[in-house]
Amino acid sequence: MLNTFKKILLGEQGLLVIFVTALLIVSIFVPNFLSERNAIGLLQSVVTMGLVACTMMFCLSIRDFDLSVGSNVAFSGMIAVIVTNDTGSIPLGILAALVAGSIVGLVNGVVIAKFKINALITTLAMMQIVRGFSLLSSNGRSVGVKDPDFYNIALSSVFGVPTPIIILVIAFIVFGVILNRTVFGRNTLAIGGNPDAARLAGVKVDWTRIMIFTLQGAVCAIAGILLASRITSGQPNAATGLELSAISACVLGGVSLAGGRATMTGVIIGVLILGIAENVMNLMNIQAFYQYVVRGTILLFAVLLDNLRRSNGARV
Repeated sequence: MLNTFKKILLGEQGLLVIFVTALLIVSIFVPNFLSERNAIGLLQSVVTMGLVACTMMFCLSIRDFDLSVGSNVAFSGMIAVIVTNDTGSIPLGILAALVAGSIVGLVNGVVIAKFKINALITTLAMMQIVRGFSLLSSNGRSVGVKDPDFYNIALSSVFGVPTPIIILVIAFIVFGVILNRTVFGRNTLAIGGNPDAARLAGVKVDWTRIMIFTLQGAVCAIAGILLASRITSGQPNAATGLELSAISACVLGGVSLAGGRATMTGVIIGVLILGIAENVMNLMNIQAFYQYVVRGTILLFAVLLDNLRRSNGARV
């Protein structure tokens, strides 16, 4: 019985079992959890984390990670608001944010791939640098949006579904296809499995690594634009701790910290589990301080689960 449960938990269906169990428990014991309003609110609350997790999955798949994503989201949102206010053009503001976010990712990728600097040190330094730029650009204050049309980026909807949720679903589909149906995706997993073997097989390891970090930066920019639109301002301190949430969602979703293994379905479930945990605490009026404890516990559980999966795979 115990061995059967362990096999299910560590197998492909294990995460689904955890998700369904958690969903059933909170549906029964938490009032209003299944209401349409709360469901929409839950999905909107995970848009930023979900978008970043899409590309964090690729970073983890090649045995790297990006700790600068939270700072990049805040920085890109600030750029979008400032350029929009200064030029009066929302498209220019969006373009500037996309360029800025992509440049941050590109610099990360080049330093890691070409200069062989550890991803932990590189992205930790970039996290501080970019957060500093966010604060300097606004003297440490939030910057309000002058053009009301900027709000519609996040407030608009299609057939009753908010636009940010639609963008998140599209991102899940696009990056899922990239991972499973393209040479780029297969190369990513090959690099994570064995970088030296991938290089000998003709895979452009450095180029792939640079592209992944650049994609990460571009997606952070999209998340930053949506976040700035939703909160109607550029906030230099926004998205603090986002990197840990995105990594937790990926690892909980079966993305191996040792590289070479990832599924978009798992990442989606990981994002939803984290979103449900935070949503339930809000519905139950649990103090925000406890949310740090819960996030840390989930991250620790995710890493432990990843370690057990690898150990189980090695024995098999």
